[in-house]
Amino acid sequence: MVTLDDVRTALDVHQPRVVTLRDCQAAAVALVLRAAADGPQMLFIERAERDGDPWSGHMAFPGGRVDPGDCDPRAAAERETLEETGVDVRAGQPLGRLHDLEGRGGQPGLVVSAFVYAVPGVEGLRPNYEVREALWVPVRALLDPARQVTYPYPRGGNSHFPAILVGNERQIVWGLTYRFIEIFFEALGRPLGRAAW
Repeated sequence: MVTLDDVRTALDVHQPRVVTLRDCQAAAVALVLRAAADGPQMLFIERAERDGDPWSGHMAFPGGRVDPGDCDPRAAAERETLEETGVDVRAGQPLGRLHDLEGRGGQPGLVVSAFVYAVPGVEGLRPNYEVREALWVPVRALLDPARQVTYPYPRGGNSHFPAILVGNERQIVWGLTYRFIEIFFEALGRPLGRAAW
């Protein structure tokens, strides 16, 4: 079984690619882990359906755009996680940072940063109005081949994206969140689809 110490060790040596912002908007997310008897669990949110939100209804990590009051992307990830889920990652331990990703499709000109945290003893989640549901998923379940699915391109066409079923039939992670999960597992030396925890 992989432990949070294993994740910490791997991310200690991971060298994240940080994108220099040039006429781009910045956003940040938190990949939040907690210890459980059967191994670490990862926090996901299902975003509420909202007009004008390009990620409306999507599964994601808590996070959002960097506001003028945020001193940096990490501060935005911490603030947004607390607002969206009630989880204060500042009370936990920062484990590292993943590669920055640039938005595509409906969000060009957006750079998203991801910060990894371990939090102690989080029991209840308190989703706000932006979140339909928040859930903990065993990290080892993300590598289960039975959960590896494809997601049809939402703007039509015949394209499909690699995806992971993390909850019920509508709770499918794809796109940027899927890419961050790939980067996380690559940093741990356990690429998606080729290893088991």
